Amino acid sequence: MREGYEGTGPGAITPDGCAVELYSRLPVGNEPDIITAAVPAGARILELGSGVGRTTHPLVERGFTVTAVDESPDMLERVQGARTICGPIESLALDETFDAVLLASFLVHTGDPEVRRGMLRTCLRHLAPGGSVLIQREGENYHTEVPRERVDPHGFTIRIAASEPLGDGTNSVRAEYEFPDAAWTHTFVVRPMTREEFEETLVESGLRVAEYLTEDRIWVRAVPVEG
Repeated sequence: MREGYEGTGPGAITPDGCAVELYSRLPVGNEPDIITAAVPAGARILELGSGVGRTTHPLVERGFTVTAVDESPDMLERVQGARTICGPIESLALDETFDAVLLASFLVHTGDPEVRRGMLRTCLRHLAPGGSVLIQREGENYHTEVPRERVDPHGFTIRIAASEPLGDGTNSVRAEYEFPDAAWTHTFVVRPMTREEFEETLVESGLRVAEYLTEDRIWVRAVPVEG
């Protein structure tokens, strides 16, 4: 397990503390709708950090060609209908480009700045001319309105139990998931960024914000600085 990361609960746990069985249970959110509205029909999509394919599968069903990348073979075993590649995002180097690159799941907030830069370089390196990078960033109050919880209509509870500063610009976050028959926890390290810091981070990596796709500015469409 990586330092600062921990996961508990039934089933396989990945090195960053994610529970495979948990993510197989979580329902699909509005991500497929946001992505579909932001990229051309039938686009070739590189999905970085696909997990078990919660977003992958709806995109495939909508006619997109998806290449799903994740460092966990246990996660990728659950992905269907897409090409899968197992390995770290930050070192990915495919000899091809894509109409759209996805960096969701708040991965841009990874605690290690070098890993974050590597991820964004991967996005830029695999982007076809005229393409877009779609990034999911944290909400404005993600680390201040804690603890908080939400009861999902599907019958489980998601709780952000703590977000504690570690003293180096990162926070240790503990999330809890309670189902009627099982429970999981996930502790992980993230680097909070204001909107200005996020935009500066993109520019440093050769990208810029083209538009915010949602009113809460959580979903972003980015393009190359020179584009």
